[in-house]
Amino acid sequence: MTAINKDNTEEKILSAARNVFIHKGMDGARMQEIADEAGINKALLHYYFRSKQKLFEAIFKSVFGKIMPNVMLMVNSDKPIEDKLGAFIENYIDILTINPFLPTFILKEIHRDPEFLAGMIKESGINPQQIITMFKQEMDSGKIRKMDPRDLIINIISLSVFPIAGKPLLSEMFFEKDKANYDEFILKRKVTIKEFILHSILIK
Repeated sequence: MTAINKDNTEEKILSAARNVFIHKGMDGARMQEIADEAGINKALLHYYFRSKQKLFEAIFKSVFGKIMPNVMLMVNSDKPIEDKLGAFIENYIDILTINPFLPTFILKEIHRDPEFLAGMIKESGINPQQIITMFKQEMDSGKIRKMDPRDLIINIISLSVFPIAGKPLLSEMFFEKDKANYDEFILKRKVTIKEFILHSILIK
């Protein structure tokens, strides 16, 4: 098997697994279903990924590996807080738009094994305490108003995630199932969320 064929097969498996995990969750997914979705036999699937858990971890790491390094680069940079938050929000929404399965994927698994999810996120490079410290330093310097940094972090994530996770309902209620209209709305959210957050925290 050539390297190109190997890469193509692995990508087909990961794409198929994402689809199955979205609809069935970790517990409900079956390796045979994933093999069928990928158009391969089950033996080949097991050749690439020995177990469903290994496949789940590979998908999770591949997506979060694109998000987390950028988060920590933002945290450790010397840029003003306005630039840091703007870059994070834009990157975060871009990743969610490219991977719309991610919010649903995580929500289905939060109650199944939160320790596993937390561990995977931390392994991807995120350091929650370091982010909290960054916001505390901005507060102590008088740049942003004092609050529980966890509130700020959760507000940013919630404002970014919900429109993606809630797309089926929001599209039905507010966009008449017009995909182009909805996509344009999500694109504008990058600016809307940034302005909303900054206006609420900056000390002028």
